[in-house]
Amino acid sequence: MTRTSSSRVPAPAGAGTAAGTARAASAGPAAPELRASGLRLAYDDRVVVEDLDLLVPPGRISVIIGANACGKSTLLRALARLLAPRGGAVHLDGRSIHAMPTRQVARRLGILPQSPVAPEGLTVVDLVGQGRAPHQTWWRQWSSADQDAVTAALRATGTLEYADRPVDELSGGQRQRAWIAMAVAQDTPILLLDEPTTYLDLAHQVEVLDLIVDLNRSEGRTVVMVLHDLNQACRYADHVIVMKDGAIVAEGPPREAVDADLVEDVFGLRCQVATDPVSGTPLVIPIGRHHGPGVSEDGGPA
Repeated sequence: MTRTSSSRVPAPAGAGTAAGTARAASAGPAAPELRASGLRLAYDDRVVVEDLDLLVPPGRISVIIGANACGKSTLLRALARLLAPRGGAVHLDGRSIHAMPTRQVARRLGILPQSPVAPEGLTVVDLVGQGRAPHQTWWRQWSSADQDAVTAALRATGTLEYADRPVDELSGGQRQRAWIAMAVAQDTPILLLDEPTTYLDLAHQVEVLDLIVDLNRSEGRTVVMVLHDLNQACRYADHVIVMKDGAIVAEGPPREAVDADLVEDVFGLRCQVATDPVSGTPLVIPIGRHHGPGVSEDGGPA
């Protein structure tokens, strides 16, 4: 297992593996570098993150995991320029993200917040079209390039067939695909997703996560997302970022970073960690009071 202090900078996940090589080959030009240095984040007087350093592996899928209220979404908001740090800085290709023009940031970095809501009656195609806003100026309005980007995003996310339907009439999985299509149409090399599977049933969770992997593999997009499900994080991440009490306590490829000791330390959960028979990634098996060795069916001693 790879443990780290908040000052450690990780090597890109997947390096030296067939999957890592394939993704690097598909990425084309070097992906932008997103880095946090000495980050201090707070809401009013409540400090959530203190002195955090992070280098996001470019061209990879990174998943932030940790217990509730550990700072996962707060960190993602800071990386997305939605929350100004009280100390330290977020840098995009060596420049402070807060010193960059908003439109320039929006052309490099897309954010899909937790549980977004579309205006009533807004169609999928119109929602996806909003992703082109950063590319509009007063002298350059909607163009054929914008239309092509929207059509490509609809095709890539499997939403073309219901492009004319209102977003609020779609199923949970379809709706989430539509929001991801908007982010794809924005055409940014970095995509940040805050709990993209929230409120979805298991089949739709897998559908959305598979789509995110498709976007990463086909286009080399850097993806950072927050997930609550440890096993999904291990299965879909090239790189996990494990947080506890506002600090990064471990990071690296799931096979190296996630073990039973880490899960108990971070989540307060006793478990066994096996190998997922499908993906070969860590499979966390919780041990509850009623399911451990030596426990009978009624919950008492065997």
